[in-house]
Parts: sequence; structure tokens; C-alpha cells
Amino acid sequence: MSSTYIRTVYQIVFSTKYREPVMIGREQREKLYSYMGAIVKNKGCTMYQGGGVEDHLHLIIGLHPSVALASLVKDIKLASSRFIRHTNLFPDFRYWQVGYGAFTYTPDALRNLILYAENQEAHHRKENSSNELRRLLHKNGVEFDEQYFE
Repeated sequence: MSSTYIRTVYQIVFSTKYREPVMIGREQREKLYSYMGAIVKNKGCTMYQGGGVEDHLHLIIGLHPSVALASLVKDIKLASSRFIRHTNLFPDFRYWQVGYGAFTYTPDALRNLILYAENQEAHHRKENSSNELRRLLHKNGVEFDEQYFE
């Protein structure tokens, strides 16, 4: 085959250090997602949606076949940390927590993923972020150590 054909859709989840609720304000978070979207685009990937609440975020991303997921997440975290500090977007933000969750989905799940990311505020009125992550890990068959949720 003379070309590479891949479509990989990820839901990437990461939080502020110690899950501190410092990303205050929906408009400010939208600015952050826009900035992150530019980073993703610059890497040749597609950001379909960003969403989150005060202590964590979800990015729905189409990964380009030449881009390593770990490298992309590292670049997003480093650049966005600098952006947040430089613009004082979230004055109490220190840095992102080490690690992240990344879950793959089929392209036909994309619409529901986008809605899920968009509706994070409503979703978290019913479920806290730790339980949400546990649920995502279980749903995707990922083993984890409960000590990281304490």
C-alpha cells in the first residue's frame, strides 16, 4: 500500500496538580481549549472538542499517525502551563498533575464524545472527577492503583 490510512480518536483526561479546583470560569476554560487546539493542530492532529471543570479537562483528539500520544500530551501540558502563567488565566494554577488517561474510540462514537466533553459541568453535578476517572478506567479495561485516588 502506498499510503497510510489511520483514524484514531482519543479522549484524553488530565487534571490540575492535586486536583485543585483552580480553573475557574467557563470563558477562561474556553480560551484554554482554544489554545490547546492550536497546539494540537500545529502537530498535525485534530482537536474535536475540549471540555472540563475546575479541576480537570477532557480533550477529544484525532491523532495523526506520525505523532506519539505521549509526546503530544507532554507538549500540550508544557505549552498550556506557560500560557496559563503568562496570561494569568487562572491565577491559582500551579501546574498539571503528572500522568493522564487516554482512551480510544471508534469514529462513530465521536458525536457522543464531543457532547460528553461539552457537558462536563452538568455531568459533574452528579459525579465527582475521581469517580468519573474510575468509571472510564473500568469501562476501558485499564488496571489502576486505588492509592492514586486518595
